[in-house]
Amino acid sequence: MNFDENEPQSVREERFAAERAKARAARKAASLELWGAHVGAVIVTVALVLLAWNGKLVALGIVGGIFLLWFAAGLTWAYVDGDHGRHALQRAYGITFGWGNGV
Repeated sequence: MNFDENEPQSVREERFAAERAKARAARKAASLELWGAHVGAVIVTVALVLLAWNGKLVALGIVGGIFLLWFAAGLTWAYVDGDHGRHALQRAYGITFGWGNGV
């Protein structure tokens, strides 16, 4: 987002708004790659099953609650960004478990 120092503020704001709208449209049109999110979800599921198996119910509640809040925050972020329905759920899923790409 480059700007000219002599450019009026109203023109700059309009240009920035147009650039943000263009980026948002490109993000909505792009296909979501969820392979890494699936890997992350499997790892979390295995960890939760192991915690439950060993009777660590407090730890199970804490870890499960953290991921639930993380998903809710991701869903809120996607919704505020203008996504609705299935695409918002997919983005929230990717936000929550997308760290699986690094595994």
